[in-house]
Amino acid sequence: MATDATRKNPADHVAELKDLVVGYAKQETIDPLKTLGRYLGFGVGGAIAIGLGCVFLLLALLRGLQSLDAFDGTGAMSLIPYAAVVVASLIVIALAGIRISKDDQPKDTKGTHS
Repeated sequence: MATDATRKNPADHVAELKDLVVGYAKQETIDPLKTLGRYLGFGVGGAIAIGLGCVFLLLALLRGLQSLDAFDGTGAMSLIPYAAVVVASLIVIALAGIRISKDDQPKDTKGTHS
């Protein structure tokens, strides 16, 4: 049996139980939320950086096409650079949409798993 020196009173057991429950709750809720926040922050920052990069590249394409002598003037030919940039941006958006909705799981064409 335990001696008087090693025996704990009920208040010590309750305090120890409370510390264990609080520690477990922090481990299972707060720590994963901190990790999730970090991933979310990097994701949003990356999305903003990629978006700004695409906008600047499309603007560079527009300025490059406008600098060509073939599109210089006041007629309908001056609208071709704008149309080309709109088409290029729609292609980029379509490629991004296809990549986002693409299923990463390999398809099982035989119908059975072996």
